[in-house]
Amino acid sequence: MSVDATPAPEAPPSPSQRPGWASKLTGLAFTLVTVAAVAAIGFYSLRETRQVSAKSERPVAQARRGEFLVIISCRGELIAGRSVLITAPTKVPDLRIVWMLPQGSPVKPGDTVIRFDDSGAKRQLQEKEAALGQAQASLDQAIAEAQINQQKDNLELAAARHAVERAKLDITKTDIVSALQAEEYKLDLSLAGVKQTVQEATGKLNRTSSGSKIASLRTLRDKNQAEVDLTRQRIEHMVVKAPSDGVVTYLMNNSQGWMNARPFKEGDNVWPGSALAEIPDLKTLHMKAKVEEMDRSRLRESLGARVVMDPFPEKTFDGKVVQVSPLTEQNFEWPPSRNFRAFAAFDRVDERLRPGMNGRLDIIVDRIPDAISVPAKGVFTRNGKPVVLIITDKGLKPVDVAVVARNPDEVAVSGLAAGATIALVDDLAGEKKP
Repeated sequence: MSVDATPAPEAPPSPSQRPGWASKLTGLAFTLVTVAAVAAIGFYSLRETRQVSAKSERPVAQARRGEFLVIISCRGELIAGRSVLITAPTKVPDLRIVWMLPQGSPVKPGDTVIRFDDSGAKRQLQEKEAALGQAQASLDQAIAEAQINQQKDNLELAAARHAVERAKLDITKTDIVSALQAEEYKLDLSLAGVKQTVQEATGKLNRTSSGSKIASLRTLRDKNQAEVDLTRQRIEHMVVKAPSDGVVTYLMNNSQGWMNARPFKEGDNVWPGSALAEIPDLKTLHMKAKVEEMDRSRLRESLGARVVMDPFPEKTFDGKVVQVSPLTEQNFEWPPSRNFRAFAAFDRVDERLRPGMNGRLDIIVDRIPDAISVPAKGVFTRNGKPVVLIITDKGLKPVDVAVVARNPDEVAVSGLAAGATIALVDDLAGEKKP
């Protein structure tokens, strides 16, 4: 009997003989679960972050409750109700500007605004003063000579009268002298009378001649004095001073044609009497704005107004409408057009305001108390009706509203709660509606 020598196969190890396999499987499963949980949390966080980011980037606004002012907005510029014109002096030749106060400078009465070149006038003044001095000296000399001649004539006339009286005294001796001597006395009396008459005529002639010469020299002196006074006045007028409070605004110099017109500057030659500048009274500043024809019927005097000037956009100036033009006015813009004009006065004029400044005039035509207002860009149209898009946790929700009043930047609505947050961009416009 033979015996099989092939060895029998070994049996697989029992579970008790594999202690590391279970722990490895458990660790792998835990790792897979952890990775899945982290991925889910990361995906959820990313989605929430995107939603919050998209929600925060969307421009929004809140509905505001309060008084709503219905306004008509128009553009215009500041003008002065009263201004004083500054002109070049008249009857002053060869006017040339040598100094000017800077444009827009504030002035008070008596402040120097413009100076003209007075060197030529001062030279003429020196010459005329020299001529005046010479004429005065000639007059004084003629007066002195006339006085000397008058005294001489008076002395000679007195001597002639004395001779006449002496001759008369000699005539009384005719009874005691010879006839020849008596005739000689009569002849002496006659001759003394003739000399007295001649001396009286000579004195009168000398007085007349001296008076004529003095009058001529006095006329010459007065003429020179008038020329000196006129030259001094011209020099005084070459310094132009401000007649009132305000700011200096220089006018255009059209001497080179209207295409080359520029404001007057130092070195310009000007014509006597030409307008150089004006000083507007800042207390009379008011707004002159263009009003469209469709808004004219809603305007009237005494309406409240708010003015926002372009140089000071952060400041609002209160005022009221003082005048509305009954007819349209032609403007000089291109293309040319015709508009009504509204004039608004300030309740208080700010010292920073200047004529010619541009700005916006908001005329308050109505007041709606306790109104709900939203920005104009937050009102959209759905099926021909106005809606607003309220922001909720689930997204944008269209809500129908009714427009009560509309301004260029703001709209008063009904059907919306105060404090509601609305979107200013229609993100639903591209979505398909069922």
